[in-house]
Amino acid sequence: MATDTSAALQEELLRRARSRAAGRATAPAPEAHRPAGTALPTRAPLTHAQRRMWLMDRLGQSGAQYNVPFATRLDGPLDLDALGAALTELVSRHEILRTRYGRDGEEPYQEALPAPSAVAVNLVEAPDDGGELLTEEARRPFDLAHGTVPRVLVLRHGPEDHTVLVTFHHIAIDGAALETVAGELCALYGAAAGGHAPTLPEAPQYADFARREHADAARLADGLAHWTRRLSGATPPRLPRPTVPPDGVARRPAAIRATALGEQVVPALRELGRERRATVFTVTLAAAFAALHRLTGEPDLVIGCAATHREGRAMRDLVGLCVNTLPIRVDLSGDPEFTTLVERVRDALLEAREHREVPFDLILEGLGAEARGDDGTALVRVTSDVIGEQTALRLPGLRARAVDVGVSEGKFDLTFGLLDAEAPESLVQYGRAALDEQTGRELGASFAELLTAVAADPALRLSALPGRLARPRADAGHPARAALSAHPEVADAYVADPAGGPLLAYAVLSRTGGPSPVQLRTHLRGVLARELVPAAVTLLDEMPRTADGAVDTARLPAAPAPAVPKSPHLDAVTEAFVGLLGRRPAPDDDFFALGGHSLAAVQLADRLRSALTLPLVGLDIMQTRTPRAIAALMDTRAAERATAVATATTATRPRRVREGTVLVTGGTGGVGAFVLRELAARGRPVLALARPESAHLVGGDGVEVIEGDLGDLDSLRAAVESADAVIHAASTFTRPDVDVAAMEAMVGAWRRGPFVFVSSVDAYGQPASGRVAEESASREPLSAYGRAKTDCERLLLAAAGTEGRGGASAVRSPIVWGAHDRLRDQLRWGATGLLYQAVLAGGPVSLPAPGAGGHDWYGAPWVHAAALARAVTSCLDAPVHGVANAVSGHVAWADLTAELVGLLGSDSVATFDDEVHRDLDHRWHYDAARLAPALRPEPGEDLHAVLASMIGNQES
Repeated sequence: MATDTSAALQEELLRRARSRAAGRATAPAPEAHRPAGTALPTRAPLTHAQRRMWLMDRLGQSGAQYNVPFATRLDGPLDLDALGAALTELVSRHEILRTRYGRDGEEPYQEALPAPSAVAVNLVEAPDDGGELLTEEARRPFDLAHGTVPRVLVLRHGPEDHTVLVTFHHIAIDGAALETVAGELCALYGAAAGGHAPTLPEAPQYADFARREHADAARLADGLAHWTRRLSGATPPRLPRPTVPPDGVARRPAAIRATALGEQVVPALRELGRERRATVFTVTLAAAFAALHRLTGEPDLVIGCAATHREGRAMRDLVGLCVNTLPIRVDLSGDPEFTTLVERVRDALLEAREHREVPFDLILEGLGAEARGDDGTALVRVTSDVIGEQTALRLPGLRARAVDVGVSEGKFDLTFGLLDAEAPESLVQYGRAALDEQTGRELGASFAELLTAVAADPALRLSALPGRLARPRADAGHPARAALSAHPEVADAYVADPAGGPLLAYAVLSRTGGPSPVQLRTHLRGVLARELVPAAVTLLDEMPRTADGAVDTARLPAAPAPAVPKSPHLDAVTEAFVGLLGRRPAPDDDFFALGGHSLAAVQLADRLRSALTLPLVGLDIMQTRTPRAIAALMDTRAAERATAVATATTATRPRRVREGTVLVTGGTGGVGAFVLRELAARGRPVLALARPESAHLVGGDGVEVIEGDLGDLDSLRAAVESADAVIHAASTFTRPDVDVAAMEAMVGAWRRGPFVFVSSVDAYGQPASGRVAEESASREPLSAYGRAKTDCERLLLAAAGTEGRGGASAVRSPIVWGAHDRLRDQLRWGATGLLYQAVLAGGPVSLPAPGAGGHDWYGAPWVHAAALARAVTSCLDAPVHGVANAVSGHVAWADLTAELVGLLGSDSVATFDDEVHRDLDHRWHYDAARLAPALRPEPGEDLHAVLASMIGNQES
């Protein structure tokens, strides 16, 4: 954060004066430095800042947004041995850089691992700038359970031209710590290159800071009370977000709009700050409030900014995560002059910094439902910052230039920023699920205009400032009617707002067996403000209309009184709410209004799944949201299980395994379900591995069910030992280490027959050529998922043909399409979710232009699930003894978009841009010769037909 020295000093003096006047105790002084080798308890609690990240990682939600890439272009003779020695010594000095994160019951802990003998430095030849290699490496996730040793990639562009990328996890480092790390690496590199011992002082250890924070938790009571008072009644700003389901369902790729500022703008803003006893950061924060006010029209706004826990010299060199989010609340009413707004922001910021020691997560917990919007999102969804020159690794004897490597994932919905550098810029970063592309572009331009305007005339009132308000969506009547009409399974809709009565909605479905009234109302809660959600949705066979086509309101039925039978699962659901949220809900209380969020939704699903042994995931909680609706969903699934058990032949006789039995993992998934159908059609006896709560979903003639899971290695071994062939079609997607451990266990137990592994084309990495032959060598960078696939393939193919084992086949699959709920979810929220959601919302669709990034074609390979099942089962009789591709065709993004527009009845228009979104950065065609006969599409398996079946939600 760039600051003006004199103004910063004034702020600090004012802070100390207020602290003395209030007589409040300051944070306890840190203990003396503890050398890294000093023995203390091996485990330490997590700090509040770490805990949030640990939860995100545990639930598979973190992606790469908490990776911290640190890249530098170096010109000169780079000594790789000295670099490796410096990094090894750095990790040895700071325990936090080699810490693993475990769990004792529900409580997480951190534990330092022994210092590694050497930190690996991976060298890759890169004749170009290596931008793609850097991005992929920066986005590769960490496995916190196994440690946070930083990863090092060196790209060699020429004999004396290198880029060094060191990737950390944010749970182990923050911005101030990165500066410390950069300085120490320079000193350690110089010592290693010169052949002498480094002379750095002893390093403080982060685990000691975590223990102090944990021990001093009681002192936060007064600060927490302050924040509860200060933020009472505050709500998250209502951004004009696209019509999408609640936040947290899908990954949040971010876009950045940077606009150059005139050379006079930043000096003028700094001068304005001096006049108002404020820093340039404060002035920029005021501009962010003004821009957000112009965007939303709201006068009472909260914007978050970063604060640090680093106080005193003892913590200056501490490597670790010592940041906190401060929610700054400002009143913008009365159309004030911008100078007045700066003063309001200054006072609010100073007050907030007086209580910066209170962790933001505790503030949210204290506020409860008040801290969340109607859609469940947290109070701080908008942030602001000032960014100075990037940190660079300035090694002795080399010329250094910082390299920007983004991971393209936003931690917040919207961030306003100012780049205070030689070439100043305004910055607007936004999640694509928070703003559509048009609004994002306009906001980026208008923020730059606003900064320029207040720099020239700070006396401008808010109403006179530049600002391009989000254009309201064109709709017919009430917003709830527009939201219902946009639903892909609603053919007609109407919303009545009778005087003195509740808001009522009516809908005609496009097919029999579509969503229920409860599901439609749940959808509306996810996309509308609370006051706009109808009290009830009534389904009609047809909409009554007058002769001129208008809705005949006189013939609309009155909303039926809701039946409220007591669900047998309602008590269990209610108690789970109490145990997780600490509040007893009424049957129709909303999960988010009670203080729930996406992480808690997954935790609630975990509890209920274990207690009731019924299938349930976090997405189910987010879509149903009330105890009554969740209990009704559990009732339905319990009835489905009872029916399945009653009719299954396996329920009335002991399980037996017939000769020639094929073990299938992942039978409840999209691929596994089609494999089971294909094996049944061939008359092959099947042993299907399924989790206990989902076992009733698997069955059929010749199918025996055994309960187990990829994480239960004993059940995997036992299942493999009892079968004569194996088709491994299950995958965790979020935990590659689980996939590899499962394959190790299965291969260890495999002693006869063929083994077919459903792998992924991600195992090829990023090939240099646009056409990829079967069994081509993998090319870095590989995603964590792709790397796990290659590791699993290697284990399998190395064991094939030994100790009585049969042949092995690794069938690499691309995107799989077919009429199955899991595959529909992938279409809507997976790699193609960006296109699907944009088309569903009717907004513009930005596609990579041909030639963007030097590539002529962008699209994806695909295969119908039935064709993949035919290919996989054919490998039982004719193993390929290696790798084969299961690709039925390729579709360009433009063609897929056109199909989606037609099938969803959307008004979306595709535009082409030189910017390539990471979800659309696919440009390879894959050969598929070995399994070609099985992969030929049969009737109904062409692209249009399969998309129609998936979007139409036909029964699988």
